[in-house]
Order: sequence, then C-alpha cells, then structure tokens
Amino acid sequence: MKTNILKNKKISNIVGPLIALIVLSLLLTIITDQFFKANNLLNILRQASINALVSFGMLFVLLTGGIDLSVGATIACSGCMMGIMIKAGIDNTFLLLLVGLLCGAVIGLVNGLLFTKLDLPHPFVSTLGTQLVIRGFCLWLTGSASMSGFSEGVMFLGYASVGGFPVCFLLVIIVAIVASVFLNKTAFGRYIYSIGGNREAARLSGIKVKPLLNLTYILSGVLAALAGIVMIGRVSLAYPNAGDGYEMNAIAACVIGGASFNGGRGSVGGTLVGALIIAVLNNGLNLLGAKTDIQNMILGLVVILAVFVDVIRGKQEEKARRLAQARQ
Repeated sequence: MKTNILKNKKISNIVGPLIALIVLSLLLTIITDQFFKANNLLNILRQASINALVSFGMLFVLLTGGIDLSVGATIACSGCMMGIMIKAGIDNTFLLLLVGLLCGAVIGLVNGLLFTKLDLPHPFVSTLGTQLVIRGFCLWLTGSASMSGFSEGVMFLGYASVGGFPVCFLLVIIVAIVASVFLNKTAFGRYIYSIGGNREAARLSGIKVKPLLNLTYILSGVLAALAGIVMIGRVSLAYPNAGDGYEMNAIAACVIGGASFNGGRGSVGGTLVGALIIAVLNNGLNLLGAKTDIQNMILGLVVILAVFVDVIRGKQEEKARRLAQARQ
C-alpha cells in the first residue's frame, strides 16, 4: 500500500512539469517558426544531455536531503585530467575514459567523507569548499589553458549520431533507465528515499546511513565526470572553467522536476523533464534573440518559482500528514 502511494506521488510530481514542457514547446512553436524543426529539436536534446546527466547525480544527493555544489568543477576536473594525459602522450581511449570517471568518483567520495566523517553541519559547506579547491587545482594543473587533441573515441559520446539521433541523448536515456531501476526496484534505492524522509528513523531501522550517503556523492561525481566527457565531444576541448554554473542548472532541473530540498521526494523521470524544460527555455530565448543576461534572469526566476512551489507543496503535505495523524 505504501509503495503504491509513493508511486502515485512520483507520477503526480512528473505530470505538472510535463504539462509545463508541452505548453512551453507549443508557445515557442507559435512564436517562432524555427523551433519545431527537426534540426532544432535534435539540438535541444544535445543541449539537454549534459545537464541531464549532472542532474541525475544531483538527484541522488537531493533525495537524502543533501546538495552537491562541486558538480560543475568536477566536469572541468575530469576533462582536464584527460587533457593532461593527452599532453603527456597517453592516447588510449579506454584509459582516458576510465581516468575521467575515476576522477569524478574520487571527488564524490571526498565530498561524502567530509560530510559523514567530519560531521560538518551541511554538505553545502563541504561541497562549496571542494568546488573552490577543484577549480583552483584545474587552473594550476593546466596553466589556465584549454587543451585539445582528443581522439574520436573519446569524443564519440558528445558528437556522434545514430540514424540522425544524438548518441549523447541515447546515453541519457540509458542512464535514466538504470538510475530509475536502482531507485525504485532495489533496496538501496528505497533506503535512499528513507534517509531523505527521516535520517534518524532510517538509522534506527538498521539502514547504514553514512555508507549510503557516501554512495550518493560518488554517483553524483561519476555522473558529473560522464557529463564532462560528453562536453569534450561537444566542444572538442577541455578547459578549467568548463561546467561553470552547471550546479545551479542541475539543482533547477531536479526541483522543477519535483525533487525537494528537504529530501525524500523526486524522480528520475521528473528530473529529465526538468532538464528538458531548461534546454527548451534556453533554446527558445536564443531563437528570440535574447541576450545572455536576460536568459540568466529568466532562468533565475524559474528556479525561484520552482523552489516556491516546492515550499508550498511541502506545507500541503505536512498539513495532510497532520490531519491523517489527528484522524487516527
């Protein structure tokens, strides 16, 4: 019974963002004749792919009531590590990809341990610190220069297409399916939701909270690194300022898609829809000739609106819970 209720909540959380995506797409189709063209729609999928991958990782963290502000820096670090290997004459595709992903895993593990072992008050503090450390490390490592010369094997995920459909978004679909199965069909996924719902109750029920918190940050780091690999294929470069601002886009996608800052609520499907809304919005503003500052202002207003809706939704759920307890 409880599983069905949770499932219904997840579905209801997706419906609103999905309707918003459809309405926004219809509006842009009416306003500009360039929006609903095949090439533009495929371009939107390419634009959404990087943010979607980062957002899936952010979702794992948000579900526990945490946050990861280092994902943008992780994108840069994974690319820079691979670029340094290229400069050193190491051009083995498998090894490069492995190092890029391991870089994300190490950063994620450090974020988790800073929170779980040092008992810092909130991961906002630790991940903000690691973000600054990683950015500085990337600038020092590369001498503030961009790096190129990546092989087609490394860039495949970012630029290639299959039957005209971008491989990067096929990757997003695969990751979304795996992440959804993990969260909804495994004990670990249910434990993650439980930790976000009530961390102390989860601990008392026998759930190993700290190792699972570490796992969520590792997953966030690995998916951010994967997004960094896709970005290399998109721009053919690795540079120390790559991924700047992506932590905000990822948080926005999760919250727009129904996730809560308080933890315990959110879904992979809703997060994907949230990433698509941001990509459609940015694409539409570009087509309309809006300047970057205007785009940032509008995106900021969308984030504020999404957080406001999350607060209202949380209050309504708390009110409903108290009414249910009173009736019992």
